[in-house]
Amino acid sequence: MNGRKRAGTTRIGRASASLALIWCCRVTAFAQALDPHAVKPERPTVATHAGTVAPGWIEIEWGAEWDRYADHTRGVGVPVVAKIGLGSRTQLSVLQTAVRPPGSGSVHAGDVAIGVKWRLADQAPALGRFALLPSVKFPTGSAVFGSGTGTTDAGLLFISSHDIGPVAIDLNAGYTRRSGDGQTAPRNATVWTASFGGPARGAAGWVAELYGLPRTSGPAGQDSVIAVLLGPTLTVRAWLALDGGVIVPVTGPQPHAVYFGGVWNIGRMWKANQR
Repeated sequence: MNGRKRAGTTRIGRASASLALIWCCRVTAFAQALDPHAVKPERPTVATHAGTVAPGWIEIEWGAEWDRYADHTRGVGVPVVAKIGLGSRTQLSVLQTAVRPPGSGSVHAGDVAIGVKWRLADQAPALGRFALLPSVKFPTGSAVFGSGTGTTDAGLLFISSHDIGPVAIDLNAGYTRRSGDGQTAPRNATVWTASFGGPARGAAGWVAELYGLPRTSGPAGQDSVIAVLLGPTLTVRAWLALDGGVIVPVTGPQPHAVYFGGVWNIGRMWKANQR
């Protein structure tokens, strides 16, 4: 969700191409059906879960990520995602990010991304809850100021979610194809991630994730990235949850980062057909 002219793009910059902003400490699909007002957080992890917001309901996710790069410059990303239940198995997501690129003292609007999550199965053999998330990112940010890639991106994310006892597991794999000549961002990119979350004590929970960005080619190509995300979660109300934590690089040009954010289920906007 940020500019990609630098070698060390932030997690927020990458997620705008695939709409992968999430957290795993969440209710099960059964509980979601019982309480459509309960939040279904897709942050703070890179992975997303296969669940969808109830038809006619809207949920807002917001957050901030502070990145520190190897050259000691700093960047900030502030993503906001609106999630709208279109049907019992489909969800529309619209993402906009404000970005302060590394080494810049000003904040600029980032690229806008739109995606539709389609849950294909709830109990598929091996895949568990399985969904596809196709998305399109538009070049509404500025490649000059570093708040966008200057490209139109088409992405497809494969999502497999499982519950083992109290622990939620989300496995994602995605591919992005970009327009342009590859000068500001690689024309092809992939991502994989495995995230885990569960209860800790009372309203508190935890989330942990290992994610990777395989090496890309071309003028703007980057080395492979592997990183770890760790942090607590807090359910303030059934319809409001908060999160915070850190991102630590294992290898590659991933900056060190801290993040904070939350999810708010606003409520039902219209009465939808549940079929």
